[in-house]
Order: sequence, then structure tokens, then C-alpha cells
Amino acid sequence: MKLFRTKRWLLILAFIFVMLPLGEATRAQEEQPSSSVYIVQEGDTLWDIAQRFGVPWEDLARVNEISDPGQLSAGDELVIPGIDNVGGVLVTTQVPLGESIRSLSRRYHLSQETIVLLNHLTSPAELYSGYNLVIPEKSQEEMLVDRLALAEGQSLIELAIGKGVNPWAFVANNGLEGTWGVVPGDVLLVPDKTSVNGPGSLPGEISALDITPEPLMQGETTVVRLNTNEEMTVEGSLIGNELNFFQYGEGEYVALQGVHALTRTGLYPLIVEGELANGVPFGFSQKIYVEPREFTYISLQVPEETIDPEVTEPEDEIWNALAEPVTPNRLWTGVFQSPVAPSPCGFTDIFGNRRSYNGSPYNFFHTGIDFCYNYNNEVNEIYAPADGVVVFAGPLIVRGNAVMIDHGLGIFSGYLHQAEILVEVGDQVEAGQVIGVVGSTGRVNGPHLHLEIWAGGVQVDPMDWLERSFP
Repeated sequence: MKLFRTKRWLLILAFIFVMLPLGEATRAQEEQPSSSVYIVQEGDTLWDIAQRFGVPWEDLARVNEISDPGQLSAGDELVIPGIDNVGGVLVTTQVPLGESIRSLSRRYHLSQETIVLLNHLTSPAELYSGYNLVIPEKSQEEMLVDRLALAEGQSLIELAIGKGVNPWAFVANNGLEGTWGVVPGDVLLVPDKTSVNGPGSLPGEISALDITPEPLMQGETTVVRLNTNEEMTVEGSLIGNELNFFQYGEGEYVALQGVHALTRTGLYPLIVEGELANGVPFGFSQKIYVEPREFTYISLQVPEETIDPEVTEPEDEIWNALAEPVTPNRLWTGVFQSPVAPSPCGFTDIFGNRRSYNGSPYNFFHTGIDFCYNYNNEVNEIYAPADGVVVFAGPLIVRGNAVMIDHGLGIFSGYLHQAEILVEVGDQVEAGQVIGVVGSTGRVNGPHLHLEIWAGGVQVDPMDWLERSFP
């Protein structure tokens, strides 16, 4: 064993000797002129450019001796004030999902201090997905790179030997002080013409990271995807909700999570972390923007007892808890079917509309879609929209006769105000199976079916599930 270790270190020393830097591996930053300029693009305004570079438009006009902001033309060169010792032509590029200030620094061969200066950053968290990042034009010419990460107990030199890479190339390309101080999971970039660029904060085994929709939308179902060429463990969270990933197809991990309809517009964290099959840990955190949707504000008069907190809060706790478990199997396939036969009257209310009850503030929202009662039919039957298992079937004060079905992987559907329930808890139902009859039980103004869809413990717009296939 001692002889083996001696030979191992002799091999490492020999490798280091052969691969010593020859000058270009430790290349210094080229000196650049002190002024930075931006080339005006078609459709640019002085205000837009000032906003993009974080400078007052008055300063931008003064430095460039612009008396009439309306006379900008495509191709004009504007000096950007307040950015010294960077120089060259500046451009903007959107920050992709899966990047951090460290990975962007390594990808564009810029120091983190330069990125902070160019973008007037006060916190790395400002580099959210979709952020308009200011960089020198020549930095935008990305080379293809391989993304390598250290395993537990592995040194940078051992990683270099295993990949046939000059260890000093790691140092030069990643802004390191030396071959020491790199922690397990730190993603390092090295030029590789055969690679496909992917999320810079994640190792090369993860070829792509995607979130749909982006930006996020109030009340919609979010799909988070990781593409990989090997098995791994992965977890995470979105807006504080735990992400439950499952394998979907070959080399793909997917999580489905709802964005609450009352989520305020702004930036919220996406966290993804896990471990590759070889024990290499990975993880990153990045802010994602949530956009608002337009909803109607509706004032309703209802019996006082149906909005009494002593009644509504215990019922809400029971109902909400039903949609929290995450069963490991996906029971549904394709697009969810309509739970009722086509009706000429359509919907009486849609998801997300803000509600006021008996003059209260508009602190409530409609948690599903309401199918109107078809008076042309003798019986308005309710059909299961997809395969699943019944987890609740019974009467509630506000929701009336209600049923909830578990479709697996944190996806649930609920059916409220039924005249009659035709299933029991534990029943396995198939798409198209009759589960009840439309009625007017509970807090209603007339007979209808209220349909809810839950994703990751959050109510989402059912129309998405009736119009497209998830994931």
C-alpha cells in the first residue's frame, strides 16, 4: 500500500512537471482603454440605454453632448459614464437559468468585481434568470467548455489527471489563485470543442436545466426539468415549496409545482441540489421572476355562516391537507378530459378571480373553474378527467358534497357542490368514469361543478391541464 501511494504521487508530480504553465496558461488580462462605449441598436431610446446601464439619462446625454434625445440613430456610439478601466464596446445579454456571478465570471473571463462594476450590483442575488447582463463585446464570444466538478476527497490535480487537462488551465480559466482551495461540487470550466454549453453552476453531467413558463405566472403550473446522462439524486424548492423530482423518460428529471394565485409580483428563489452517481455534489440558487395575471374583481353575498372562520378554517385545513402527500407513481397520461359533457353555457366563473364576500376586502380568489349546470340534460354526470385514486368523498359545509382524486406525483383534482357522490375513498378510477352528479350543495348561488387542480400543494388553473399535457 505504501509503495502504491508513493508511485501515485510520483505520477502526479511528473504530470505537474510536464504540464507546467508556459506563459499563455496564466495569461494576464489585456490592458484596455479607459472609456466604454455602447453601439445604439434599432429601437433604442436614451432612457432605455440609461436604464440598461444603470446611469441617469441626464449624465448619459451630457457626456455624449446630446441636446435632443430623440435624435439617436442605430450605429451611434455612446460613451457610458461611471465605468472606468474596462473599456471597449459594451453589450447586454440575458442571464440564463442555472448561472451565478461565479459561473458567469468563469464563462466570460471577467472578474466578479468587473461584473459588479459594469452592472452596478449591490448583491449577487440581483443576477436573476433573464437579467440583462452588461459585458464587454469580446467576452460574449463564448468558447465551448466542459464543466467539471470535484468529488469528495479529490484534489484539483487528480481531477486534471483523470481528464487529461493541464491543471494550470483550470487555474487560468477559472480565476483561481492556485490548485488549492477548490471545494467539492465547485464547477470548473475548461475549453472543449466537443462539449455543449449548459448551466454553468452545474456539472457537465447535467446537460440542460429548464423551467416553464419563464417568467413564472400567478396560478400556473411550473415544470422544472433537468437533463442528464446518468442517474442522480435531486431535490429543491421554488418560492419556498419543496420540489419533488421524478424520472421522466430517458435522462430527464422533472418536478411539477404550482405558483399560488396570490403570489406578489417579484423575484423568488429557485433552489436545485443533489448528488451525481459518482458522489459529486451539486447545487445552485437563483432568483426567478413572477409576473402578474389579469383577474376580475367580484363581490358576492353569501350566508354569514359560510364565511365564519370557525367554520371555514377547520374545513380548509382538512381540504388542503389532502393535497399535500406526494405518491411516487404518475397515474395520469396526456391531457385531462373535461369532467362534464359539453354545455352551451360554458363556465360561470374562472380560476383566480379576486373575491369579496359580504363586503370584505378582496383577499380571496376563486380556486378553480365552475362548469355551468346544463338544463338540457336530465342528469349532469361528473367524469374523472384522468386515472387516479379517490382520497376524499363526503360532505363539507362550504364545499358541499366533495371528491378529491390523487393522480400521483403531487397532482390532485377536486370536485365540489355535487348532488350525489358515486365513489368511495380508496377507489381506483379511470379517465371517463362517472364519479358523481352536478348539484348545488355547500356555498353556492346555483347548481354547477367547481373543478380544482392542485400541483405541489398549491391550487393552479385547471384550464392549463384541460388544454395541454403535463409534464
